[in-house]
Amino acid sequence: MATPGLKRQFITDETGTPVGVILPMEEFALVEEALRQQLSVPSTADKLAHLEQAAEDPLFMTDLRETMSAFSSIDAQGWDPAP
Repeated sequence: MATPGLKRQFITDETGTPVGVILPMEEFALVEEALRQQLSVPSTADKLAHLEQAAEDPLFMTDLRETMSAFSSIDAQGWDPAP
């Protein structure tokens, strides 16, 4: 239940554009976990785990093969312009 008298307070920049909000604790508690998940920075171990999972993902592997195939002729030509 919301505390009487407390309400959201919007923070605006010099042009009046909303850039932030101050929430009563009751409202913050409703969104806290979602914010933590959204704003968390993956660790190196998490990133490596995702890379390892990609090798087992059939859609990722199909996209990778198609991309590699599409660029194989360009790669064979090299990147240096002809003299």
